[in-house]
Amino acid sequence: MLRRTYLQLGLAGLAGGSFVDLLAMRNASAGETKGGAKPKSNCILIWMDGGPTHFETFDPKPEAPAEIRGEFRPIETNVSGIRICEHLPKLAKIADKYAIIRSVHHNQANHGAGNHYMMTGAPPRIPVGCGAFVSFHPSLGSVAALERPAPHGMPSYFTMPSMSRSGGPNFLGAKYAPFVVANDPNNEQFRVRDVELPKDLLTERFGKRQDLRKLVDRMPRYSDPQVSDPVSSYDENYQQGYDLVMTPEAQKAFDIHSEPAEIREAYGRNSFGQRALLARRLVDAGVPFVTIYDGGWDHHSDLFGALKKRLPSWDQTVATLINDLDQRGMLETTMVIALGEFGRTPKISTLAGQDKAGRDHWANAMSILFAGGGTPGGQVVGATDRQGHSASERVLSPENYVSTVYRKLGIDPAKIYYTPSGRPTHLVSDHTPIQELM
Repeated sequence: MLRRTYLQLGLAGLAGGSFVDLLAMRNASAGETKGGAKPKSNCILIWMDGGPTHFETFDPKPEAPAEIRGEFRPIETNVSGIRICEHLPKLAKIADKYAIIRSVHHNQANHGAGNHYMMTGAPPRIPVGCGAFVSFHPSLGSVAALERPAPHGMPSYFTMPSMSRSGGPNFLGAKYAPFVVANDPNNEQFRVRDVELPKDLLTERFGKRQDLRKLVDRMPRYSDPQVSDPVSSYDENYQQGYDLVMTPEAQKAFDIHSEPAEIREAYGRNSFGQRALLARRLVDAGVPFVTIYDGGWDHHSDLFGALKKRLPSWDQTVATLINDLDQRGMLETTMVIALGEFGRTPKISTLAGQDKAGRDHWANAMSILFAGGGTPGGQVVGATDRQGHSASERVLSPENYVSTVYRKLGIDPAKIYYTPSGRPTHLVSDHTPIQELM
């Protein structure tokens, strides 16, 4: 029970409430906790690095002038009134399983700052250039790693094939950085680096080496919590590595080759498709947070040619992931979120030196696909104006979006962390979640 609950019970007693009243108040408090910190969904975050266009994905504007609406047409989904891009037909068939947020906006229209804002829920404190790798605040994944330890010696936060610009732990420390799976799971020789014993080193021999290390390691450790002992940190990293190598459940999660051929084909026999499949396997093994870094969405030129090639396979993978989780009974406890750092400009333009049109950075409007984790599907939250220029209905911030994710992870977004220097830091300054998704 929370300290708040005891206070409520005590005050109720002083007010002359009955025992039934006390029980009702206790249950109400438990319900409040359940709505905030109890549900513990996992998360697969598809980071569409570069800033995907909202016009050519989840917020088409067919009534806008040609220089705004673009070349693609919208199609109906299986939910009346919801239309998305024609090159997302598989997602159109399962619109009842996800929500679309069309009204998140911010004022950081460059890659470094936009990435930081959407990855952490905290705006950058100083101006940041497009190419910057920014870390003023811990990322969603690193906070999940701190608050949600994974079983079987598994890291709690994975990212593949690389870490996003602001996907790190900042002041939480390297212990909560992501485990990066850089190798391509679509490769027939795929193995996760450093988590398998060399073939010439038997388990028995490896165990003896572990015993030998314990025998010769006589270095004292500091027990004072105020003293940062690098040896103790090394011990933790070593033990996690040892558990990862020696735990059958961890090894099984990485064995994507054991998946039936038809499942692998359904996800798509490409790098993105197989990373989505591996993400599902990791979540199934108890990993709370997995990021799939999906780069190449910064379409300043050749927007339509590039998306004609890319969207069909992307559509297949994301729809298959949602369906697969649903069929396995995992979607209720697994979020699938797809977004980038911002949207794209309403007006199509051809940059100097280019011969094919594209769209520029645009932080006034963006679209986010949000499925699973108890999210009611078949809905659109918010809207942009008729030309897709700005969020105009149910206007939301990155803080609202990030607070929603934290709530579903079972983490209180109102929490305050302390930096090593003792400075208090709000996890999210505005911890109001998007109620329609709760």
